[in-house]
Amino acid sequence: MKLVLLSGGSGKRLWPLSNDTRSKQFLKVLESQNLQQESMVQRVWGQLEATGLAEDAMVATSKMQRDMIFSHVGEEVPLIIEPERRDTYPAIALATAYLSSIQQVDRDEVVVVLPVDPYVDNAFFERVKLLEEVLHSTNSDLALMGVAPTYPSSKYGYIVPKHGEETEATWLAVDRFTEKPTEEAAKDLISSGALWNCGVFAFKLGYLLDTLVENGLPTDYDELLRDYHTLPKISFDYAVVEKTTRIVAIPYQGYWKDLGTWNTLTEEMATMQLGKGTISEDSVNTHLINELDLPVTIIGGKNLIVAASPDGILVSDKEASPKIKDYIHGYAQPPMYEERLWGWSRTLDFAKYDGQKEMVTKRICIFEGRNSSYHKHALRDEVWTIVRGEGDLVIDGRISRVKAGDIVHLPAGKEHGIRALSELEFIEVQTGAEITEDDFDRIFYTWDEVVEHFQNTSSRIIY
Repeated sequence: MKLVLLSGGSGKRLWPLSNDTRSKQFLKVLESQNLQQESMVQRVWGQLEATGLAEDAMVATSKMQRDMIFSHVGEEVPLIIEPERRDTYPAIALATAYLSSIQQVDRDEVVVVLPVDPYVDNAFFERVKLLEEVLHSTNSDLALMGVAPTYPSSKYGYIVPKHGEETEATWLAVDRFTEKPTEEAAKDLISSGALWNCGVFAFKLGYLLDTLVENGLPTDYDELLRDYHTLPKISFDYAVVEKTTRIVAIPYQGYWKDLGTWNTLTEEMATMQLGKGTISEDSVNTHLINELDLPVTIIGGKNLIVAASPDGILVSDKEASPKIKDYIHGYAQPPMYEERLWGWSRTLDFAKYDGQKEMVTKRICIFEGRNSSYHKHALRDEVWTIVRGEGDLVIDGRISRVKAGDIVHLPAGKEHGIRALSELEFIEVQTGAEITEDDFDRIFYTWDEVVEHFQNTSSRIIY
């Protein structure tokens, strides 16, 4: 059995901490067993390891989240990287093609797809193991996991079982799906034995390969990757699940929660406050999460979430917080805080002059022993001011030592990269007619590649 974890979505419902590169599963607001802050993806991957499922698991993600995944769960985790976001069916199709044409997995192998961020007990993943057995024994096309509802929620989709058909204790036959009903309708669904749809489903590899053929898509991984931008933006539910007739579901009776909104996430936080600030003693059920260096003070707050990051500040009643997407859809700024494999960057300022020239100021940290890629930009100049630590800087093949107080000028077209000998911080000022993340020509990713290349050229000079 192979597991594919989906981790490609953008972050909107947990703004301002989540953004296009740091979606909800990367927020370190939960507490691990050793009392350390951990993210949802770290928690889930640890549960996969504990239940013996990690060895056969891989993560399907976007290229913008590659470094985040590696930073949170390690660089050994296999990744299937989407060149761009195109919804869950294209992402699962790409994973299917990878398993078939790159890993040469047999068509009868069972593949389980699940989200990367469910908040569950380890028993949930023990239940996932039954999907393979049930799929084979029932000769079904799809096998799903369904959670026994604890209340008539209007926020979840429901799996509605067939009645009058043969079922067993471990599974039920699926009749249809109902998406986000009213609370009154949800009560009727629950009374008929309906389950919450938690986004976990299993299929034989060959079944999904056949859907690619039916939809006129290539089953070869390299071909699908090349044509990925042409794939329709459609969910797996609409593209596959709703067109499949032979579906069974395994009920799960244990604890399950979707931590996709501030009101549900704060229910699972071990502390009322993260970051600099004060919550008065007369405040009730109020949480503060502050990533800024400025203190935030809350006095007499009731049922509030206050979240502050370089991307913005949110003050909301917890019950009203799921409406956040209705109010931030007009925000067009790029992510102001990003975690990378080598460290992190925080945007301090952005300005446009005369509608043409742009200026972006960033504070960048490179962890000790880590390095940026060796790269160049075509459209922008950069000036670095080293403020902390020491590092080796390479510019057009010349390697030199830099330390706090040094200033580095990098005109457009200059090849450059840096490695931190101790944790290194610098202020980067970018100027140009058009500053975008696409203006990036990466030449080498590792420092070993840089050293090996320039050892073989006479232009290498070390100071």
